Amino acid sequence: MTERTDLAAAIEGVHGIAVLRASETTRGWNGIRYKTGLSAKNVNASRLSMNVATIPPGGVAYAHIHVDFEVMLYILQGRVRHEYGPSLEHAVENSAGDFIFIEPGVPHEVLNLSDTEPVVAVVARSDASEWEHIVDFPSARRPAR
Repeated sequence: MTERTDLAAAIEGVHGIAVLRASETTRGWNGIRYKTGLSAKNVNASRLSMNVATIPPGGVAYAHIHVDFEVMLYILQGRVRHEYGPSLEHAVENSAGDFIFIEPGVPHEVLNLSDTEPVVAVVARSDASEWEHIVDFPSARRPAR
């Protein structure tokens, strides 16, 4: 079975509406855990994907760039700081209830500001492939490989 077939098996719906009910956390990437959401991997999406991301207490989503797609986030739980810019020289802090928009090509690193609580956010991308168009960006926090 292909990845799309496996992910599509949990999808309900026909005639233009698709539903994924109470998905599990199934993917870890760059210090973030993701619940399976909707993307070209499991529905007929061509320009959009959405999932729920969790950054564990004290965690960091290491610096990266979204290539040619936009991202919008809604913070459900926790406090987070985005450090961003060519040298990660700018910073903005957000907490539950905040919406965030990240333009394509902006280097950014995301830090959970709590040592005891996770950050949980709904993440929407203008890219149906989700992670294929994200590249690492140099960061002093990134562990050596």
